[in-house]
Amino acid sequence: MERLRTWDTRTQTHTPADRSLKQAFFQLDILKDKLGLSDTVVEKTAYIYRKTQERQLVRGRTISGILAAAVYIACRELGTPRTLKDIAAYSNVKLKEVARSYRLLYFELNLKIPIVNPMKCIARVANKANLSEKTKRQAAEIMNNITKRELSAGKDPMGLAASVLYLASLNTGENITQTDIADAARVTEVTIRNRVKELKKQVFKKDKVQNNFTN
Repeated sequence: MERLRTWDTRTQTHTPADRSLKQAFFQLDILKDKLGLSDTVVEKTAYIYRKTQERQLVRGRTISGILAAAVYIACRELGTPRTLKDIAAYSNVKLKEVARSYRLLYFELNLKIPIVNPMKCIARVANKANLSEKTKRQAAEIMNNITKRELSAGKDPMGLAASVLYLASLNTGENITQTDIADAARVTEVTIRNRVKELKKQVFKKDKVQNNFTN
């Protein structure tokens, strides 16, 4: 945060680049509160945005879109579970614009972004949906099984976590609907339905989770 304040002080001049930085840091401060970001994520985002501006990648694009993409990258790099959809919503930027900006920064800055830890996604969705510890543990076991079989590759981690939690709730007898799980994970019910069907075929062919499942 001290570095962020230092950078903010440096933007008290009137060049377009400085005004852009000042506006970006103002928006970042708002996003910090809305998304519950740590100081480390905020500082990392500020660094990425400054690097983006130095490469003149902001030109012709919105500050909000580039900043949202930088926030997403910082969260991914630091293992903070925030979805692109969450960040776009709180930034008041269209999801497609944030996605385009993310792809731009990913390739132009030659970034190496780690895969999101699905266990953190399970904890986040479960807490939002007020699910029991028993269901969380069951979901963690299912996710471990999925990861070992390398079935999580290429799948949205929040959608996968939501689907696993739904399956776990069926197994533990906890009363939760697909709608509630979808809302907690900020994904669609269709995503959960499709993912659950895939998991039933690939993982639970002979498991009682399948027998308990109802469409």
